[in-house]
Amino acid sequence: MSKLYMSALCRILTRRVYCSPSSCLSVTGLRNFCSGVSTADGAASPVNLTYDVFDGKGDSTPLVFLHGLLGSKSNFHSIAKSLVQRTGRKVLTVDARNHGKSPHSPVFTYKAMTDDLTHLLGQLHIGKCVLIGHSMGGKVAMATALSQPSLVDRLVVVDISPSLTSVQTSFCAYIQAMKEVKIPSNIPRSTARRLAEDQLRKIVKKRSVRQFLLANLEEQNGHYGWMVNLEAISNHLEDIMGFPVFNTTFEGPTLFLGGSSSAYIR
Repeated sequence: MSKLYMSALCRILTRRVYCSPSSCLSVTGLRNFCSGVSTADGAASPVNLTYDVFDGKGDSTPLVFLHGLLGSKSNFHSIAKSLVQRTGRKVLTVDARNHGKSPHSPVFTYKAMTDDLTHLLGQLHIGKCVLIGHSMGGKVAMATALSQPSLVDRLVVVDISPSLTSVQTSFCAYIQAMKEVKIPSNIPRSTARRLAEDQLRKIVKKRSVRQFLLANLEEQNGHYGWMVNLEAISNHLEDIMGFPVFNTTFEGPTLFLGGSSSAYIR
């Protein structure tokens, strides 16, 4: 994590997030990209999300980190520790439904993930927080800020926009490659990881991306599989690539962070 990025997170510059029917894109047209089942309203009961807490000494509003698609709360552990030291705030990193150690569900929409987050904040008696979301997590953060603005003190969105994500992201290919991985039971984890990487290499050319995906490999009773719910994710990928329509404005301080060559910022 660069010093510039850390400094930007600590400042949180002021902007507005606004989304209306004329400015937000729908998910129509994605069916040709990847087959799936779309549920527009995403009605589902909240699940109890898993999370890690990094306690600071201060009483300031806590920071809540939301990871991207196929990621997990562990993606933010290093930066969470750094922010505790730099700001003294409590920091939470959260696993989204169908990711990490959080429960699996056949429903996987931004409405469902926003409800999950609202449920978690209520359980932890957090009345207001600074939401920091990357990629898919950034869309969850924006949806929460627009639907539950009283819960969000400040908003940080990393490498994503409140619009249709480009279909060139190759997530379908990654998910299909993960589904096709076959690993024998009762072998050392290092061997299992090597076998999985060898199979992923055919589709996933970048080593950094393979390492990111392999962080989801887990072993239970000698059997290897993926922590992420690949079936639910593939069925709802067009929901995740899109963004819900809102007729509201989030008036709180908002920072958008993105690389100059990012394909995700519009």
